[in-house]
Amino acid sequence: MTVSYEDLEVGRSYTVGSHTFTREEIVHFAEQFDPQPFHMSEEAAEASMFGGLVASGWHTCSVMMGMLVRNFLGDSTSMGSPGVDDIRWLKPTRVGDTLTMTNTIVSKRVSSSKPDRGIVETRWDGVNQHGETIVTVRSKALFGLRHPGSAS
Repeated sequence: MTVSYEDLEVGRSYTVGSHTFTREEIVHFAEQFDPQPFHMSEEAAEASMFGGLVASGWHTCSVMMGMLVRNFLGDSTSMGSPGVDDIRWLKPTRVGDTLTMTNTIVSKRVSSSKPDRGIVETRWDGVNQHGETIVTVRSKALFGLRHPGSAS
């Protein structure tokens, strides 16, 4: 494992990856998990408040989670998450949008009940190719300590 609790610095941001959304994947995700008309049909989407086909917010978050695991957590002491505190979908994700994800360490502390791990609060920002923030997520994650008892 290359990234452990001790390596994560409060205030540091990590660019995690980018993903371009296609019509096919937006519709496929919606058919399975969020079958609202503005996610599945151009005609319905045109008549909606969005004025065009948009990805489900859950799709956007799932893509971000995938990038986080593949490009950051996969080679770490990550032990999962006790939960997400906040999700804000600020703008719709549209066909052809490229979302770049940044993960910022907001705070961290060693667990008082399980001192072999730390609780790390993070903020995810998904920004499109126009520099617009599309989605923000605040969550906590558990990371194993490389040297339990030596980190604060």
